[in-house]
Amino acid sequence: MKKLHIHIKTKDLDRSVAFYSAMFGVKPSKLETDYAKWLLDDPLANISLSTHADATGVDHVGISVDSREALEEIAERLRSEGSSLMEEEATTCCYAQSNKYWARDPQEAVWELFQTFGDSDTYGAEPERELVQKPAPPADACCAPTA
Repeated sequence: MKKLHIHIKTKDLDRSVAFYSAMFGVKPSKLETDYAKWLLDDPLANISLSTHADATGVDHVGISVDSREALEEIAERLRSEGSSLMEEEATTCCYAQSNKYWARDPQEAVWELFQTFGDSDTYGAEPERELVQKPAPPADACCAPTA
């Protein structure tokens, strides 16, 4: 099963948890002092909040999958399309242990593709997303206007 993932950075976790709990009609599935997560069936989504950044708002979007095979299938489709991926294997982030790929779409939006296989007692490290390569310009892109 695939779930849409949205990760939002906030400076006021309590206020954001109250807002999203009201929106979704349920309390978070996981709540820490610096993190909250909703695993929703309607809509089918994994929505998380954290306080680990200077900027606020949508940090990244993604897709969570149930198996390593499903993760590799998505990664292979993106590679075949020509996308560059950054892999993180057996990493700890957001109080979970996961295998991940990071990618950027043509607009440079950051996408996280991941398969979680365990919990963690610590938040873990923020990924070095600046290492996620920006997409190459199209082959027919031209840098000078033509007459």
